[in-house]
Amino acid sequence: MNFLSSFYAILTKEFLHIRRDPFTLVITIIIPVFQMIIFGYAIDMQVKNVPTVVYDMDRSTQSREFINTMVNTGYFNVRGYVLSDNELHDAIVSGRARVGIKVPPDFAANMTGNTRASVQVLLDGSDSTVGGQIQNVTSSVGLWESMQRTGRGISFETLPVDVRSRTLFNPDLRSANFFVPGLVGLIMQIVSVFLTSFAIVRERERGTMEQLLVTPVSRIGLMLGKLVPYGAVSFAEICIVLVIMRFVFGVAITGSLSLLLAMCFLFLFTGLGFGILISTVAQNQAQAMQMAFLIMLPSVMLSGFVFPRESMPAIIYYITHIIPLTYFIEILRGIIIRGAGWPALWDEAAVLAAMGVIILGVSTLRFRKKLM
Repeated sequence: MNFLSSFYAILTKEFLHIRRDPFTLVITIIIPVFQMIIFGYAIDMQVKNVPTVVYDMDRSTQSREFINTMVNTGYFNVRGYVLSDNELHDAIVSGRARVGIKVPPDFAANMTGNTRASVQVLLDGSDSTVGGQIQNVTSSVGLWESMQRTGRGISFETLPVDVRSRTLFNPDLRSANFFVPGLVGLIMQIVSVFLTSFAIVRERERGTMEQLLVTPVSRIGLMLGKLVPYGAVSFAEICIVLVIMRFVFGVAITGSLSLLLAMCFLFLFTGLGFGILISTVAQNQAQAMQMAFLIMLPSVMLSGFVFPRESMPAIIYYITHIIPLTYFIEILRGIIIRGAGWPALWDEAAVLAAMGVIILGVSTLRFRKKLM
């Protein structure tokens, strides 16, 4: 057989394989297109619409005009007003707000007189990207207001309107304090999904799954026997990662360690559920790998792990709410960096638990049906 004949035979054979396996072809083509569209709109390092709460002790026309000036920059999205310093602090600790603006009771009097008017801006330092940019914005707003008030050149040492920012939880804005807690959640999802899905698909490819089915083992026992070891391995991996986070990267756990481990155990169910779900759809390990990446990449890009969710287009922002890692990263950063407790995180935990139950339940039903 000459070169052209052998080449044509192999070429025809491979095209036939592709035609007989349209699922893999569709995944290969659709996934990159889907990711390009979604991530092209979602990836934006420019901070916008940062959740903000206001503590206006002055409640004057001047204070309202100043708040409107801040909002009109496009960087602040006022989610509500508080009535005390404790409420202002709690709103940031809980993650409900990333910025807190405190206007003192003498703001209007100082603005109309010759005395310096001061405003305090509290920043959530657990998000170094937001904290750094908002610091610059608040300084610019203070400078602009000072120029409007004097109508001439001013000295930075004697600004008529002094906007002072104070960074909470991560005053040095260390990037490790922002990325490493999110990385813990991402690693946990990767380990649990890949271990579970690949192990079951590999059994099916080798034909050993059918051998297990003819043994006197119940399907529930088979499923739990498959899940528990990989769940234990995933949980052990998280403990190792937390140790590395503390002693290698120097990121201390400010909140409760027991609460953190309980939340990790809660999130573990979603990863195992995704793994089972992939194993019921994928016919081989190549398909399982592609489907796992279909889950992983949106989790990386849209969960707030890298890019601020509030800066994403509205439709993309709503999509982020159906990604379990979004809530888990908020829980991780809340406990590790802000020292948040159960009262501040119960709503994220409730949503995460509901997602875990739904995903694991659907995956279990599909797994049992697949075995029948």
